[in-house]
Amino acid sequence: MKKISKIYTALIIFFMYMPIVTLIIFSFNNGKTTVWKGFTLKWYTDLFRDSQIISSLWNTLIIALLASFIATALGTMAAIGINNFKGKKRILIQNASNVEILSPDIVTGVALMLMFTMLGVAFHFKMGFLTVLLAHITFCTPYVVLNVLPRIRHMDYSVYEAALDLGCNQWQAFRKVVIHELMPGMFSGFLMSFTFSMDDFVITYFTRGASFQTLSIQIYTMTHQRISPKINALSALMFVVVLALMIVVNLKDRKSEKQQAQRV
Repeated sequence: MKKISKIYTALIIFFMYMPIVTLIIFSFNNGKTTVWKGFTLKWYTDLFRDSQIISSLWNTLIIALLASFIATALGTMAAIGINNFKGKKRILIQNASNVEILSPDIVTGVALMLMFTMLGVAFHFKMGFLTVLLAHITFCTPYVVLNVLPRIRHMDYSVYEAALDLGCNQWQAFRKVVIHELMPGMFSGFLMSFTFSMDDFVITYFTRGASFQTLSIQIYTMTHQRISPKINALSALMFVVVLALMIVVNLKDRKSEKQQAQRV
């Protein structure tokens, strides 16, 4: 059974990561097809010379960072508020928060598009950066709530009360005790928000208007023709960055676990 489980795990990992490995390999291919024609770095140099792709990448990063920070703040406050409710009210509000997670992206995208169109007619503004940012905050916030709520429920409230007794005001006790206790959940929510925002296509497509361009939209417009190998290079770089972040986060978690074990 152990051999079968190992083979099964290896096959899953192979099918998950083989397409990514193939993409990285062909980002160094000298040809534009899937036929290997020699090693080259020209697609990486051409990538940084392409103003449209770089502009779309910057737009995507700015939207993802802003949406993640704002969603983390709003989601943390919402989680604290939900936790203060009791009984059926808490369950009702928490389920309402989870609807956005369970709702299909196309439903959320069309609904936000209709709302922004109606508001645009009323207040005379066009869809673009602001509407995409608001849309991303909308679907990222519930993921922060989902990550922060379990941390609140396992938090020791006596530490907060002790901070008040020792001279802290409510804001100082909240910042030094509550935020410190919730930080792992907030960080997880931030990472999930950043990942989903970077990856989103459907909601962005419906709320971007005619002028604003993100990386996912840029890649989609390129699929009408043959996709440039520059996209392979960009995808390879993004994968390496995400992998590096995951390694750093895991090392940080292991370090904190060792510190907690030593304290115990």
